[in-house]
Amino acid sequence: MCTKVYSVELDFYNFKGFSFMREQDKEKAILILNQIMELELSGVVRYTHYSLMVYGYHRIPIVNWLKENAQEGLEHAGKAGEMVTMLGGHPSLKIGALLETEKHDIGDILRESLEHEALTASVYHELLRLVEGKSVILEEYARGMIHLEEQHLDEVNKMLRKPGDLAPFEA
Repeated sequence: MCTKVYSVELDFYNFKGFSFMREQDKEKAILILNQIMELELSGVVRYTHYSLMVYGYHRIPIVNWLKENAQEGLEHAGKAGEMVTMLGGHPSLKIGALLETEKHDIGDILRESLEHEALTASVYHELLRLVEGKSVILEEYARGMIHLEEQHLDEVNKMLRKPGDLAPFEA
């Protein structure tokens, strides 16, 4: 009995095949993870660009916040890439869409950031729906990243409110 349980555990932890995920789901997960990587990398470029375009009295703390977000995006892209290689996939070398709006008012930058973060969060949700009950590591990864993205969305939303506004900002 002990030997059989031991061999089942070894099969379960066989990382070559991820036997608990169907091949089709694994391929979908790799596609979604690569999309996440591309979105996070486009966030790095966006936030770096935004940090160069901030002027005015509050420049220093806003520039620092934008640079921190760029660094965080790079770390998130790296995590997504690690998940891709864990599944036996090839990390994307692409970067998500970059649109230069030529709008560099802090409010415009924050609204663009809110839109980008919402899109990225939705892709993490897509990953969670796919892997839920199939891969603990991918499920926990997706949940943790959704947590961080929702915190960031809340932070940007609060930055867009006028002093005294308690209701969430609506674009």
